[in-house]
Amino acid sequence: MNRVIKRYRSLPLRSRLALLVAAAVAFAVAAVSMTCWFIVHGKLYGAVDDDLRAANSPVGATTITRVLADCAQDTSDQSDLGPQPSTYYMQVVKSDGTLCVFSFSAGTVKVIDADKDVAKGTTRGMGVRRNGVDSDGAPVRVLTMPLIAETRTGQGLVEDHALLVAFPLKDTEKTLNDLALILLLVSGIGVLGAGAAGLAVARAGLRPVDELTSAVEHVARTEDLSIRIPVEGDDGDEIARLSRSFNSMTSALASSRDLQQQLIADAGHELRTPLTSLRTNIELLVRSEETGRAIPPEHRKALLASVKAQMAELAALIGDLQELSRSDAGQQGDKAEVVALHDIAEEALRRARLRGPELTITAEIKPWYVRSEPAALERAIVNILDNAVKFSPNGATIDVVLDAGALTVRDHGPGIPADELPHVFDRFWRSPSARALPGSGLGLSIVARTVQQSGGEVTLSPAEGGGTVARLRLPGAPTPPPPAPAEALPTGR
Repeated sequence: MNRVIKRYRSLPLRSRLALLVAAAVAFAVAAVSMTCWFIVHGKLYGAVDDDLRAANSPVGATTITRVLADCAQDTSDQSDLGPQPSTYYMQVVKSDGTLCVFSFSAGTVKVIDADKDVAKGTTRGMGVRRNGVDSDGAPVRVLTMPLIAETRTGQGLVEDHALLVAFPLKDTEKTLNDLALILLLVSGIGVLGAGAAGLAVARAGLRPVDELTSAVEHVARTEDLSIRIPVEGDDGDEIARLSRSFNSMTSALASSRDLQQQLIADAGHELRTPLTSLRTNIELLVRSEETGRAIPPEHRKALLASVKAQMAELAALIGDLQELSRSDAGQQGDKAEVVALHDIAEEALRRARLRGPELTITAEIKPWYVRSEPAALERAIVNILDNAVKFSPNGATIDVVLDAGALTVRDHGPGIPADELPHVFDRFWRSPSARALPGSGLGLSIVARTVQQSGGEVTLSPAEGGGTVARLRLPGAPTPPPPAPAEALPTGR
């Protein structure tokens, strides 16, 4: 059995479907054929039994006497028996098994104990119906009933005798055998046709799967993610859903690869400028050492400062790239916890004041707890404040408010043009007016990703009177319980 199951599982899917359809049809056809055969069998045998009951009518007393006196002699008076077909078997059975055969009987029927029991009167009911054989071994249908003699005064049982009436089953059995053969042929043709139809249906139904398989093999072989599978059917069609899912997957993979290539291209472009400048400055220093021509101290100092600034810019750019390319991008990391947003905002404000000592930064901070990664959230707030510091003129004011999970940073800088607002959170995007300023164009991208991980949202919009308003909203988290007070140590005397 296990070998059959393993062999079945090793077959192609369309072959398995065809076998299942053929098996289901075979079971249904077999059930219908057997039901039909048994119904016809019952009807034919019922008709024979009805004929036997009609033939088993009360027999005249004179005929009974003659039959019992001499079963071998022909009886001339048969008016009491009525017309009987020559194919019937009719005989009287005694309780000891002795036979008295009517002269017009088609032959004799073998007597069994059940017939004797009827003659003795020990059988319940009015008689016995059974299948039997005649003296030549031919099948017959037998009805054995108590023998009833009809006299002028009425009807009466003849003790220790029974009347056996039989009818040959040759024609009935032939009809049933022919019916069985026809049903068998029809069933075989039906099963073969069902198997062929199941195979055709399986091929037609699995054609989209074949197309999907070919598409997957094509993608694996060529890495061409532009391939799409035609979708046929509505949302309730499993094959259509599978095709849509595959198309969505390839679209997502293609978009991811495009973003990756764009990231690499943008990163290369952003790295080229500081690397070129750094290489130029280093080549000047090296050439000065090789040729022995000393660079004036003030120029040398400026070159070294430029090299230091460019290295810092490269380090910041690489750090931003690492932040954006983390494997858990788009999801909160394992370090997510309930943190105090107000404490993180205070620390970010402290760092912003150090970077813009010539600015006035006002703060109105109210307690608020969120679930996020503390380091990533602090970096996001620092990036927002750095943008405000970078674009604020000397002596300007930056207003920071944290209320009910909404952190608002309002600067009084030049603001962002309306046509540039949709691009401010794109990677490496920088406003044309800010390309001369330091930065990688990744700060706001990191802010958007961090806020999205924490389930919040961030927006930039023009402020009334000039400047920009950055709004960061984060959902609240349950306030952590206060730490348990330390137990007081006992004091000694």
